[in-house]
Amino acid sequence: MIPIPQGITSDPFTAVPEELVKLLRDQLEETADEVEREVRVGIPEYARHGDNYVKNLRTGVVQALTLFVDLVADPLRDWESVAATYYEIGRGEALEGRSLDALQSALRIGGRVAWRLLSQVAEEQKLDATVLAGLAEAAMVAIHEVAEVATAGYTEAQLRSTGELQRRRKRLMDLLLGDPAASAEAVQDLAHSAQWPVPQKVAVVALAAAPDGDDAAADRIMVPTGVLVGMDSRPPRMVVPDPEELSRPRGRSLALALRGRPAAVGPTVPLAEAADSLRLAIRALSLMGRGILPGRGVVRCTDHLSTLLLYGDEALLLRLSDQVLAPLDSAPGPQRDRLAETLLAWLQSGSSVGEVATLLHIHPQTVRYRLRQLDKLFGDRLRDPEARFDLELALRGASLCPAAPLVE
Repeated sequence: MIPIPQGITSDPFTAVPEELVKLLRDQLEETADEVEREVRVGIPEYARHGDNYVKNLRTGVVQALTLFVDLVADPLRDWESVAATYYEIGRGEALEGRSLDALQSALRIGGRVAWRLLSQVAEEQKLDATVLAGLAEAAMVAIHEVAEVATAGYTEAQLRSTGELQRRRKRLMDLLLGDPAASAEAVQDLAHSAQWPVPQKVAVVALAAAPDGDDAAADRIMVPTGVLVGMDSRPPRMVVPDPEELSRPRGRSLALALRGRPAAVGPTVPLAEAADSLRLAIRALSLMGRGILPGRGVVRCTDHLSTLLLYGDEALLLRLSDQVLAPLDSAPGPQRDRLAETLLAWLQSGSSVGEVATLLHIHPQTVRYRLRQLDKLFGDRLRDPEARFDLELALRGASLCPAAPLVE
């Protein structure tokens, strides 16, 4: 509901001569020029150019001055129409994205210029000092009350637009992360309506689910400016523009912003490939939950690309393990695990017995003994580069998953 001011009831104000009102109306356009000029100079947010913008600013100034003169002519007029007009002016400023301070400053400038005109004309007409004082008082009351109504309109529009802005940003995020990728034109259009500057590159962050019963967990996250957030998605996610800002120092800030909530940061990609960043972030988050990747803090996919590759197709990884590690099935359980551990260390160390011994904290002679057993099981495959590569992949994949045995 629009708040209706009480109007102006000062007796001296009702004694304004009709000739004064006519003179004020005759100078409206000239005064509008002056108000527009001072508003542009005094308030950077209004110092824009463009035919539509200039037209809208001019219309608003003339409308406000006309209302002011109407009030001078008839201070007891119906204030409901005045309130409705300034309420819409306030709403319009909010929807244009300008600040409340800018609106209030513009109203003050308009009031000052209008009073300057009024006092100049009144002096030329040699109005009685009592009438002039009444005009000054009434002008101040009018400016104050219309400013309050405009502020109410601004606040109402801002509250509504905040909800609409959030809905638009949610749609934008869904568009960016959809498969197939949306056209650049569609992204640009929705990003403009969502007031989101389109970046060249992004990184997508997947967040761990909040603990059961912790409904306030989302509220504790301090979202950096410009980040798109989807806390209702599964898993919750964020689209971070200009991810170079997530360098190590900023990364610590991200960890602080998440208030200890585990998260996986997808790789930096062009905007059109945001869905790929999300896919890898979700995979990393899943591996964090299983203990394959660190389960705490912020994990960056770029630090674990080989692990993400290995677990990109776990069924295929299992088939590879079953096939290439089959010779180990003939060894008893504990011995099988020791042989697999030794084989992986040997492959990773470049076949160095000394490095394997150091890595596993065992005697070199023990390493040689196990290698002789492995040679009996695998034979020439230990000297075949392709077979060695397959063995290392299978053994590495199994060793990363603490819940899975090295071989079936």
